[in-house]
Amino acid sequence: MASYYKSDFRTGVGDGSLPAISTELEAIRSFQFEVHFNGLPAGVGSERDLVLAAKKVDSVGITAEDIIVERANDKVYYPGKVTPEELKITFDNLYLKNTSKALYEYFTNTYDPRTGSLGNASDVKTGQIDIVMLSNDLTPTHTLSLIGVYPKKYTLGQFQYSENQFHTLEVNFRFDYMIHN
Repeated sequence: MASYYKSDFRTGVGDGSLPAISTELEAIRSFQFEVHFNGLPAGVGSERDLVLAAKKVDSVGITAEDIIVERANDKVYYPGKVTPEELKITFDNLYLKNTSKALYEYFTNTYDPRTGSLGNASDVKTGQIDIVMLSNDLTPTHTLSLIGVYPKKYTLGQFQYSENQFHTLEVNFRFDYMIHN
């Protein structure tokens, strides 16, 4: 069995010529992104549009369920109902931007524990989250837009003296539609 490394792709280096190197393989790095909140409900922070420092954005996805059609001797599948998955974002709790307070006020549009009231769908689902992916020189390459977003869960990170890390905040979101531009 011939080795890939001894094939034609790797020969010719000793005679002064260089092998062809692909320049089309640059990938989007997982740590180069921004999270934008657009059209937040009134009363959330000081602005309706907010860019926050996110430490981590968990996997974002939608799933199409199968419709199974069984015939006498075989099965065939067709795409069925599409369900968006829950999104979890971990934020650095920044005190200059009042991150925890702004996100808590956003959550109180879903459910306000101070009054015990649930929010109306027209008030709660006003926001849009844009996850902007950046290239190596920090120019935007793609945008993942989540539409019909509302915060579902608000969790402050653990308070402890034993670690030398920044305090975090996790917020889970539900969304209706995802557009990848």
